Amino acid sequence: MPITGQLLPGIRQLLTGYNVANSLRFNQPSSDYLNRTPSSAGNQRTFTVSFWYKRTNFGAKDIIMSTTNGGSTFFNFGFIGSGTHADKFQFYWYDGSTDYGYHSARLFRDTSAWYHVVLAVDTTQGTESNRAKVYINGVQETLTATYGAFPQNLDTYFNKNNVHYIGYDHDSSGALLNGYLSEVVNIDGSQLAPDQFGEFDEDSGIWKPIDVSGLTFGTNGFYLDFEESGTGTNASGMGADTSGNTNHFAVNNLTAIDQSTDTCTNNFITLNPLIGTGTYTDNQVYSEGNTIVIPNSTDNYGTAFGTFGATKGKWYWEAQIVWNGTSNNANFPKQIGFMREDYTFNKSYLGQNDDQTWGVAFHDLGTDGWGLDHNGSFSAISGATTMANGGTVMLALDLDNGKFYMGYNGTFFTSGDPTSGATGTGAIATLDATDLSFTIIPAVTNATNSTYYKFNFGNPAYSISSGNTDGDNYGNFEYAVPSGYFSWCTKNLAEYG
Repeated sequence: MPITGQLLPGIRQLLTGYNVANSLRFNQPSSDYLNRTPSSAGNQRTFTVSFWYKRTNFGAKDIIMSTTNGGSTFFNFGFIGSGTHADKFQFYWYDGSTDYGYHSARLFRDTSAWYHVVLAVDTTQGTESNRAKVYINGVQETLTATYGAFPQNLDTYFNKNNVHYIGYDHDSSGALLNGYLSEVVNIDGSQLAPDQFGEFDEDSGIWKPIDVSGLTFGTNGFYLDFEESGTGTNASGMGADTSGNTNHFAVNNLTAIDQSTDTCTNNFITLNPLIGTGTYTDNQVYSEGNTIVIPNSTDNYGTAFGTFGATKGKWYWEAQIVWNGTSNNANFPKQIGFMREDYTFNKSYLGQNDDQTWGVAFHDLGTDGWGLDHNGSFSAISGATTMANGGTVMLALDLDNGKFYMGYNGTFFTSGDPTSGATGTGAIATLDATDLSFTIIPAVTNATNSTYYKFNFGNPAYSISSGNTDGDNYGNFEYAVPSGYFSWCTKNLAEYG
């Protein structure tokens, strides 16, 4: 199944005058969420909520925010998990016996891009269609009143002095959020248009965020920019309110590693869960913002790949090894490498009997060691004999000169020098002109659910002990990024890819 058509949606956020520094990464089933209980009620009839959201799965219930009036009553909004309206945006009110709510006409299944959502409510409006509006990426959505339209002067429970959650559903399902959130805003007392939170770029036409700090937020309004990494309910916590209201949220099970630089103004590559058909690609479990993919117990050798790639430039990424210590081919972490966009997933792992993929793996060779699989041929890498649980592999791909380098724990194999250009000193693979005519995408084949890789394209979901950025100060890596190489993010792709 060619994947060319799935590459472009991820490259949506270009260079912009306003930059968002951080997001929070929510991961089921870790019970990651924020919560706050206002000390007094605000306006339950008129308010606007704005947020940027990067989905990491689909066909699952992703509730962005929820609140209650006590007991089994609730008001929530997010993406529907299953059934007729799966993957549509929905907001829903229930008082224990009567319910009201709407869903969008469109599906939202792009896990490679950031969505901007504005929910603008004013139930005092005499015209029914004006009482609740949804805008996604600056465009008003067509809504269907799934459970009945909001009646005039409905008190929604939002901004009431009861608990409000971000990333947790108060209703009986208790659903948790998967994905990245940034720029979360509540305007208590005003129904605003999306141009108060974003604008269309005059050159690209892409919807992008603007500075919201000058808005009037109202009594229970807040602005969460996620620039702090603490876990307290204060100005230093991840749930800090920077609107001036000090309506800080409590942090539950989120840690500093959940603060990410993958944002609505610099979108990092992740692994792509949309590939779910075929013998060798389905039934895999994606987690930690799609930086980890693990086969389930019935699906060994599942191949996964990134949400976008490049046709030129020099790219660096890392991966941390998770290994159960068993020394045989079936239990070593399997192939890590990259693929051409025309790969059709008709083989069991990267490099097997095709010339569209390259995979490096540790093998039982008598003397164990690393080797490269490509086009059905395996080549041992001289002197590369070490691997351990928690070790870090380094990958450097020079698409300008068609050279691929790989290393382990700070040293490139075969004395590789990724800065050597056309000379290709120590490169373990060379791409030909045909290869370089295609988009090249990072990829992986995992062996079992106990041996796999944690990916770091510059946005790691695991702790980094040193911390290194690329030459443009993007990314967070364990080892120094070779000069001239860059992390896989849209700002770099816009300039170098």
